Amino acid sequence: MAFSSRQSSSSVRISGGGAGAQFAASQSGGYGVPQSCFGGGHVGGGQLGAFGGGYGGGQAVTFGGGSVGGFEGGQFVEFEGGQFGGFGGGQGGSFGGGQDGSFGGGHGGGHGGGFGGGHGGGEGLLEGNEKEEMQTLNDRLAAYMGGVKQMELANKELEQKIKEFYEKNRPGGSTGGPGRDYNKYFLIIQEKRDQIVKAQLDNAKLILNIDNARLAADDFRMKYETELAMYQSVQADTNGLRKIVDELTLTTSHIETELEHRTEEYAMLKKNHEEGVQDEQGTTVGQVNVEMNAAPGIDLTKLLDDMRRKYEKMSEDTRKLAESQYHEASKDLKQEISKGSEQMQSNKSEMTDLKRAVQDLEMELKGLLATKQALEQNLAEKDGHFCMQLATMQESISGTEEQISIIREEMEHQKAEYGQLLDAKLKLENEINDYRKLLDGEGMDSKGGSSHQQGDSSGQQGGSSSTTGGERYKKISILTEEMQDDKVISKSIKEIQVKV
Repeated sequence: MAFSSRQSSSSVRISGGGAGAQFAASQSGGYGVPQSCFGGGHVGGGQLGAFGGGYGGGQAVTFGGGSVGGFEGGQFVEFEGGQFGGFGGGQGGSFGGGQDGSFGGGHGGGHGGGFGGGHGGGEGLLEGNEKEEMQTLNDRLAAYMGGVKQMELANKELEQKIKEFYEKNRPGGSTGGPGRDYNKYFLIIQEKRDQIVKAQLDNAKLILNIDNARLAADDFRMKYETELAMYQSVQADTNGLRKIVDELTLTTSHIETELEHRTEEYAMLKKNHEEGVQDEQGTTVGQVNVEMNAAPGIDLTKLLDDMRRKYEKMSEDTRKLAESQYHEASKDLKQEISKGSEQMQSNKSEMTDLKRAVQDLEMELKGLLATKQALEQNLAEKDGHFCMQLATMQESISGTEEQISIIREEMEHQKAEYGQLLDAKLKLENEINDYRKLLDGEGMDSKGGSSHQQGDSSGQQGGSSSTTGGERYKKISILTEEMQDDKVISKSIKEIQVKV
């Protein structure tokens, strides 16, 4: 393939800015992912996908990312520098976009970057072996197109396999028959499910009605008990009032009897008076007037008149007294009867008020009982919930304690290992120092006899070296310190002799 050299007014590039699906793009690899590969199946359509996908996110690192570059839809441009840049993208530059136009050079960056291309490159033309590079790129493009075709063929094969799989696994597909139609069974199953749901709803309604009837029966039972208690109370009050009425009746009968006695006594006195008057009148009719010159006698008429007036006055007083007593007794009785009726009326009104108060208290009691039951249920639920939470917390605490114990054991183990390693480090450092001193001493001994005698004297003085039978020995003291929490807890010195 050859690309004609043409300078386009629009920025033409291989993977410009928000390039589509890149061939072999994305982190997971592959032949192109987000948008259409090669611009929806052909080079140059839409936003052309790039050749090599970018692994790192951000601005895709492709063959020609950036704001200018390569070749794109409709107009094939030649790879030239200046305004359009090469495969390395950026603002100009050649393949790779470095200052010297190399394949992987560049400052790294620009608006997209290529195989390491970026901002560099300047605006120079493609340098060196342009035809070979173009031929290489054409070969690579052909290889990528072949890969795309292979991917399309593989995709078709996979689609055919999927279709065959579904054909094989459909009902009746294994026997080669047309398969069974289960749609009617689905309809029957749906009807049965609807019937089951309806039956469940009916059962729930029946249970609700039973509960409502039970609650209504309980309410009527409580009302009956309340009315019975009120009836018994009213009956007791009525019995008490009947006793009062009986007492008033006895008092009335006693007063009436006394009044009858008074009336009879009055009638008897009146009758005696009339008889006495009649006797006196009869006696005066049969008398004969005889005039005699005698001393004046007693005036009987006057005496009788006086007696009559006296008895009339007595009977009148008795009658008035009886009437007054009767009126007083009847007045007291009427007052007691009126008081009893007023008391009865007040008792009735009080009874009505008590009934209302009892009904209000019953309703309040029912509400309180319902509230109590709801609170008890809520309390039971809260207890269960908090018990579960407590059990979960206890399990978590026990697990955390186990982890803490394991971590402590590991810490103790690591601490012990650290102490051992520290001791070993100190021993090794001491040995290294001792060997360095020995090596330094050997170097000193190799300088001459004067230095040997000087070492002997220092050995005799310091006790660090000695000579026995013509052989020289070096005494090495190893200091071992045991430390805990950055504190020395014990020291030990070990002396060894080394033949020099």
